[in-house]
Amino acid sequence: MGRDRLRPVDLAREHGLSTQAVRNYEEAGILPPAERTPSGYRVYGPLHAQALRVFLALVPAHGHPTATAIMRAVNKGDVEGALAMIDESHAQLLKDRETLKAVEHALRDLAPSDRPASIRPGPMFVGPLARQLGVRPATLRKWERAGLIRPQRDPATGYRVYAPADVRDAHLAHQLRRGGYLLNQIAPLLEQVRSAGGLEPLESALSDWRRRLTMRGRAMLAGAGELSGYLQECGDRLPLDGGG
Repeated sequence: MGRDRLRPVDLAREHGLSTQAVRNYEEAGILPPAERTPSGYRVYGPLHAQALRVFLALVPAHGHPTATAIMRAVNKGDVEGALAMIDESHAQLLKDRETLKAVEHALRDLAPSDRPASIRPGPMFVGPLARQLGVRPATLRKWERAGLIRPQRDPATGYRVYAPADVRDAHLAHQLRRGGYLLNQIAPLLEQVRSAGGLEPLESALSDWRRRLTMRGRAMLAGAGELSGYLQECGDRLPLDGGG
């Protein structure tokens, strides 16, 4: 088979995929439609190979669903729609960076043990703490059931009382939730904080978070370069003249 005529297995081998995966990508619109031989076999070309490389570059940048939607839009000629999805992904990355910064600020605010007692957090009741965090009291109770915070009960009233360490943990849980962490991911981190008697264990989690954001940013650059080359190569071979 000539250089411009590729079989599914030729595309698959380059990336360690199965031939079924390549066929699935075509059916999903990630690849342009393949030509068919008289006997019905798929025949791909360099443009299909490039489309597959673009998609695999977009996945670590934007995630599988968004990368699929981007390629589907491009192959249908909706370049503006594809670019809008990329813009949204960049906006989300910026939001994630801002959230990470907020968590780091929270750590700096909560970490010092030598601050004047007047500005140390707690003890607090559920209502004031919920207002301070901007959440509902029911959210604090949900976090308590998940083991994120462990308030004591006032022996006279039965009300929940949040000691300074509980207030600290509630603030950290709130910031980590904003950062996309699930409750079952936050609980062991806060347990480490309690066991260690401080916030140091979260430093590795924040470093990992920062590393993942950096990797996503670099993947976006790589994916954008691949996509730009694909759009240029498509030329008149795809209907790249507007939405659809």
